[in-house]
Amino acid sequence: MKNFIYSFLLISLIACAPSNSQETKAGKKVAEKPRDFNDYWYAGEAEITSYKLEQARYGEIHSGEAVLVFVTEPFSKSKQVKLDNWRDESEDNVSVMKLNMTKKFLTGIYPYSMMMSTFTPVSYDQHPDLLKVTTSSQEWCGHTFMQLNLQDGNYRLRGFSYFESEGDIDVTLPNVTLEDELWSRIRFNPENLPIGEIQLVPSTFYLRFRHQEAKPMKATASKLEVHTSEFSDEPHHIYTLEYDNRKLSIYYEPDFPYTILGWEETYMSGFSNPERLTTKAKRINTIKSAYWGKNSNKDRELRKELGLSID
Repeated sequence: MKNFIYSFLLISLIACAPSNSQETKAGKKVAEKPRDFNDYWYAGEAEITSYKLEQARYGEIHSGEAVLVFVTEPFSKSKQVKLDNWRDESEDNVSVMKLNMTKKFLTGIYPYSMMMSTFTPVSYDQHPDLLKVTTSSQEWCGHTFMQLNLQDGNYRLRGFSYFESEGDIDVTLPNVTLEDELWSRIRFNPENLPIGEIQLVPSTFYLRFRHQEAKPMKATASKLEVHTSEFSDEPHHIYTLEYDNRKLSIYYEPDFPYTILGWEETYMSGFSNPERLTTKAKRINTIKSAYWGKNSNKDRELRKELGLSID
């Protein structure tokens, strides 16, 4: 299944083979989750990380904010929604890692607000495929929505847009790696990330920005270990994808919980005179919080802790 050269850095390739492994149903060896996984991810809180965002759009770089929210939830495998009854003990109850990734930035006079949600089963050996992705984008021209669901072994993609050429779509995509699932795969155990030549459905954010058709592409995936970079003064790892004249590098800590330090994304931006630009997101802060109960005016102090705007 489903390099970036630092002349002043000491870089070494990370070994791909896991030391502790188990068999998936597909017979694929996968590294086990860290011993502290349940203590960290099932403590009744979400992990919230804020990032300073420099977003490429319309051939320029725009400042903004990004947030990654990771939290485990009970999920209905059949309905592919969060279960109301988390005590449901049927086989339909699948524990997932939900990622909500948000981006907010201004382009000239008008704002962009974007959100991508993924629902990835925690038990990779029992449920090796991501179950669902939803992505929306709102700006003054209009809004768009895209959803992928695992159905009958493939992915059903439905998309809705205010652009005539994109229109409303309902298509089936083969079951290959989805770029959007890899963020959660890092958090489970990065030893399980795909390496080498792979088939990949691009990021739904990227498809939105480039107005491209969603379809599998051949990509090259690699992992590196670096001693320092602009994202951290401590040793950390980089997972890189390259395809379609695009390069995505995700920087993350080498030890559990494999916190994502930031990312860089380089591709052609703009339509009349496109330029090859790089989007960057650098971590501001990380907190654990049951944020769903932090909805009063006094809780805005937590946004200050995260370094996010109050208004």
